[in-house]
Amino acid sequence: MTVVLPWTALDGQARTSQWRGNAPAPKRLRAVDDSLNADSAYKAVCQGIALVWQGDYHQARQMLQALDRRIDRARRRPPPPAPDEHPMAHAFHQLRKAQAERARILNLLLLPFEPDHSLPLRRAPETQAAAQAALGDAPAPYLLPLREWLGMVGAWEWRRQGLPVPQLGPSTQLHPHYGVFAPVRSEYLDLVLQAPWPQALLAHPLAVDVGTGTGVLAALLAQRGAHPVLATDTNPRALVCAAENLAHWRVPGVQLSAEPLCGSAVNAGLIVCNPPWLPGKVNSLLDAAVYDPDSSMLRGFLGSVRQHLAPGGEAWLIISDLAELLGLRSREQLLTWIEGGGLVVLGRLDARPTHRKANDRDDPLHAARSRELTSLWRLGAA
Repeated sequence: MTVVLPWTALDGQARTSQWRGNAPAPKRLRAVDDSLNADSAYKAVCQGIALVWQGDYHQARQMLQALDRRIDRARRRPPPPAPDEHPMAHAFHQLRKAQAERARILNLLLLPFEPDHSLPLRRAPETQAAAQAALGDAPAPYLLPLREWLGMVGAWEWRRQGLPVPQLGPSTQLHPHYGVFAPVRSEYLDLVLQAPWPQALLAHPLAVDVGTGTGVLAALLAQRGAHPVLATDTNPRALVCAAENLAHWRVPGVQLSAEPLCGSAVNAGLIVCNPPWLPGKVNSLLDAAVYDPDSSMLRGFLGSVRQHLAPGGEAWLIISDLAELLGLRSREQLLTWIEGGGLVVLGRLDARPTHRKANDRDDPLHAARSRELTSLWRLGAA
């Protein structure tokens, strides 16, 4: 449903703009420019007033940074955990709460785009290509949070320049799209290359990549000899992204599908799933690649994958134990879901993450991240 917001420009002209942000549309809007100081802007956004910027583009970016600093200064000390609450789970929930509040406030600094995706602000950069790639056509003027726009610019640069994927070849580049999770953590790709190849693929050669995203795991399965490969994803952006990457890499024998595994009639020698690793609420497009509300995708995969495995076939579950270290899920719970799905553990490969946060002692979750393992669970029918 398209939401149209009325607002009054600084020249007094009444305007209407579509809302293209991911967050709920603001109720109150005020046009502002460089004459607004950061303290007044912070007071307004804390009251829920969205600021439509009509000044200099670079001044808008500086205003966003100033608001961010004021959020840090105003941050209150979190309450202590309840007696029966896991201390790391408490830290996680407080961090998520603070992140959501920060996003709510910062997303109230808005940019006014024209129907051709141009931005009528002084010193504004070229915006059409990045906005078209992220949002598609714009039939009318629209408003977008500056914070989201900067995310679109970053995604566009990644898409243009590419990210190296040495697991697919020394010069292979991955081109992620906006709203599609990019595999910046490479340890799980290494695990897929190291896992012993299921013998069932000789008689039942179909391999399935559930939640393919950029298509990188489907390409790795094809590279290892799976043919054909079925890559599924319910996110339309992901299917477009995967199709472009697979075509660019010239990977043959991969079929893309929007149908979830539970609704398909496949009989596969191998089914691979790398679900979101943390149970939690999804607040943004990229959150869906990290957070799995009530572990629904994980539980759904484990509860249904057995009926899609050929005799002797394997299901590979790629997941971090961070949720366990944070007290959000126990190892016993995971093993219960595996057993409840009629599955047994055939083996497990582990890898330590090498991403920046694993060594960041200032991270509130460092005590858990420093001990995190990413695992590939080899599962078979009981």
